[in-house]
Amino acid sequence: MRTIPKKAQSRTPEGAETALRARGLRLTGPRRVVLDVVRATESHPTAEWVHQMVRRRLPRVSLGTVYRNLRLLVVEGLVKELPGPHARFDGNLSEHHHFTCVGCGRISDVPAPIGDPHARALCGRVAAQSGGTVTHHRIEFYGRCPECQRRAGGRARSRRPTP
Repeated sequence: MRTIPKKAQSRTPEGAETALRARGLRLTGPRRVVLDVVRATESHPTAEWVHQMVRRRLPRVSLGTVYRNLRLLVVEGLVKELPGPHARFDGNLSEHHHFTCVGCGRISDVPAPIGDPHARALCGRVAAQSGGTVTHHRIEFYGRCPECQRRAGGRARSRRPTP
């Protein structure tokens, strides 16, 4: 995983303390730092990675404390959890999709413009076919990142899904 980039402010409209207070949550040191760490990275970290980063600022914090705070932040809508074999967390709350590299497992954000005609058309088809109402959606893309393609000598194999 990458270290925390400096441009985190552009991803977070409000500070961790303000966000926690707005939801009536106690301002514990670990909670504030966990939220700061997740919001400050674009790498979609695991709880273990968040724990490592939090321990740089709070050396005595336990992995259990990090897990409990991550779960609370997800419930409160301050962080998103990405499903998978190993839960990943996302501090970017804007509407977006993800690209997951099948080689290295890195997850990257893919912008999802709200007004995109293709997205609106897809939501319309899904609503018509299901009879339901689409409130939001997330699309997951899988493939090989540029670094993994270079390592494989440019042999990025694209497999078509079988019906």
